[in-house]
Amino acid sequence: MADSTSRWAEAMREISGRLEEMPGEHGYPAYLASRLACFYERAGHVRVLGPSGRTGSVSVIGAVSPPGGGDFSEPVTQNTLRVVRVFWALDADLAHERHFPPAVNWLTSYSLYPDDVERWWNEHVGDQWGGRCAGA
Repeated sequence: MADSTSRWAEAMREISGRLEEMPGEHGYPAYLASRLACFYERAGHVRVLGPSGRTGSVSVIGAVSPPGGGDFSEPVTQNTLRVVRVFWALDADLAHERHFPPAVNWLTSYSLYPDDVERWWNEHVGDQWGGRCAGA
């Protein structure tokens, strides 16, 4: 879990400003998108250290806290979405109702991966999975 990508980006903006680098959108450095991509690309398939030669995976879940009460059009959110292709929208109303697990609003959340996993889900979960997911 990376908490919080937004704070990290704000710190990068501050350092960039002090170094007098050319600002990009909203004062963030022009290289914001590439640095975010580098961070998320660290996740993946790994060979575990040790004598057994085991393999595993590293997952990254980034938490983005857009300013202004959820302005998803700001650069940190938009560049993160371009890289990760998944969005879990947390809902303050659900959180106040003590919704558990996390207050994920399934109506505003989405994934751009269904086409990539449809065949596996159809074989291992049910043959109608792809049709149900297509409307999401």
